[in-house]
Amino acid sequence: MGRNKNNKQHASLPDNNNFENPVSMNVDDEIIEDVAATSNLTDDRTSADYYFDSYSHFGIHEEMLKDVVRTKTYQNVIYKNDFLVKGKVVLDVGAGTGILSLFCAKAGAKHVYAVECSHMADMAKEIVEANGYSDVITVLKGKIEEIDLPVKVDIIVSEWMGYFLLYENMLNTVLYARDKWLVENGIVFPDKASLYLTAIEDAEYKEDKIEFWNNVYGFDMSCIKKQAMVEPLVDTVDQNQIVTNSHLLKTMDISKMTPGDASFTAPFRLVAERNDYIHALVAYFDVSFTKCHKLMGFSTGPRSRNTHWKQTVLYLEDRITICEGEAIVGTMTVSQNKKNPRDIDIMLEYSFSGQHCVVSRTQSYKMR
Repeated sequence: MGRNKNNKQHASLPDNNNFENPVSMNVDDEIIEDVAATSNLTDDRTSADYYFDSYSHFGIHEEMLKDVVRTKTYQNVIYKNDFLVKGKVVLDVGAGTGILSLFCAKAGAKHVYAVECSHMADMAKEIVEANGYSDVITVLKGKIEEIDLPVKVDIIVSEWMGYFLLYENMLNTVLYARDKWLVENGIVFPDKASLYLTAIEDAEYKEDKIEFWNNVYGFDMSCIKKQAMVEPLVDTVDQNQIVTNSHLLKTMDISKMTPGDASFTAPFRLVAERNDYIHALVAYFDVSFTKCHKLMGFSTGPRSRNTHWKQTVLYLEDRITICEGEAIVGTMTVSQNKKNPRDIDIMLEYSFSGQHCVVSRTQSYKMR
């Protein structure tokens, strides 16, 4: 399967060759290395709050900084399009260690306001000072909805995306900042995000993770199987597992959309490219920076270089036997959980009528 079977988490090189290869750019790594070294500190705090406090620990920031596709793309967007940044006021939403703020400062920004809610803001201040940018970067500790800026900003930069694009994301926070602080005709980095769906063969892994519960040392534990089916799996999918085309579910224009646009129902049609079995659907996303001199961005798809977002696997209750040219059709409904808007509820309705089987089913998933 090409996967580490113990690598589940709660929830690259681009598929689209219109994107520049972020790894091939000959840009310096001094700031990334400096930040990674400075953030590698022990922290004896515990997570009182699941989301914000989780970003107080250096480990999650180390993982993101070492995601070369992610970090190099932002670096290249800013350095290779410095004409967009020079002399401008920038707001970094969810600044973390301050790496994006440092990129902007080095590219000639007039001033950067780095807003970070977690305790990592304290580390970000030290990092900014250690790198000599205290006169350009102001680190503000707090929620974007509660802080005040002295001026409007020309650019908002943020790495807001979560697993499945929308799980535990900061999109609503970015949209709030856009509406309150961005000047008219200002720029949001990135400004486009697209969610895709494809289908895979995954017999071995499904047997190991799902069917396992049917018979555990001679005992029926299938009640856990039902729970396992409801929870999407975040993992790396081997491109050789892909059976169908990829279907674009949703494209979001971050410069224009409203918070409600992140909840949607979208149709899909997945056409088999070979004879095989289908055990799961897989979701992934692309982001793009369309205001650049040349289109830049990255994909988190299974045909792209791995990122820390990996892909999101939704197992089907049915094993579908499909022949080349046959299609699974359906709709996917994505909505914020009412109790916790950072969680995602997914409803999948699909049908298939092929040479070897006929299926029609509705399944619900919860990303928690």
